[in-house]
Amino acid sequence: MNKSIEDVISKDKIKYNEPMSKHTTMKVGGPVDIMVSPDTVDEIIDVIKYAKENSIPVKVIGHGSNIVVSDLGVEGIIIKLTCNMSDITIDGEYLIATAGTSMPKISVYAKKNLLGGFEFACGIPGTIGGGVKMNAGAYGGQLSDILVSCKYLDNELNLQEIENKDMRHSYRHSIFIDYLNYIILEAKFKLHNSNFEDIDTKIKENNLSRKTKQPLEYPSAGSVFRRPEGYFVGKLISDCNLRGTCIGGAQVSEKHTGFIVNKGNATCEDVRNLIKHIQETVYKKFSVELKTEVEFIGRF
Repeated sequence: MNKSIEDVISKDKIKYNEPMSKHTTMKVGGPVDIMVSPDTVDEIIDVIKYAKENSIPVKVIGHGSNIVVSDLGVEGIIIKLTCNMSDITIDGEYLIATAGTSMPKISVYAKKNLLGGFEFACGIPGTIGGGVKMNAGAYGGQLSDILVSCKYLDNELNLQEIENKDMRHSYRHSIFIDYLNYIILEAKFKLHNSNFEDIDTKIKENNLSRKTKQPLEYPSAGSVFRRPEGYFVGKLISDCNLRGTCIGGAQVSEKHTGFIVNKGNATCEDVRNLIKHIQETVYKKFSVELKTEVEFIGRF
């Protein structure tokens, strides 16, 4: 008799036909066949082995802050790593966080332990797993500046550890972009001793700047496009008079034109069509190719 997913992970950690709009910051997307929320590495391995044995596609996500999901949903299994895998430990000036830990949570934890260096990431809405994968950054800092090492599962589900210097870091890039099936489990950072007031001041300044400049009042997937060398995405889009442009329920943010927001009833197709319109318009006027930073997943 063939195994079911309930034979490898407990039923309370499984959701069937779960709407992905509930699990992404853009709030669009159809259902995934199966969503699981493991809280141990062994459970992750068991689920992936089950998926391989049954030729079922599997995808790992965190808070869904950098993905846009197809209106037709996602085939197979989504492994969601968020609060179910969000432990933080401190060892002197080193901070170790598991993959599902949110970056704002880490910044607060570091502050309470009088460790500076993570303030730049205080408002980045994703988990540390996704953040390390794309070398997330803000306010002049990026994770590769403070990252020491990372533990992950390779394609054969062996536990590996890689040092910062071997991770091929560049702008919004790491080795985990090149090897998409590697699963980040834990990251270790080198911070520095500081005082509460200095850390708190930087966090408040960064959060105020984010609140002032970014359209936090609407669902979005953050910055849609990668920054082309020598240009600012927001200025290119603004100079094309695209501020506020809508397709369906998707809109170029009036506050920050590098963002596309969901005005309440956007579909994935609305977002894709608006991205295409922006890309074509910018290229026609400036001969600059805008490449997406967000990832599209699901049935297309």
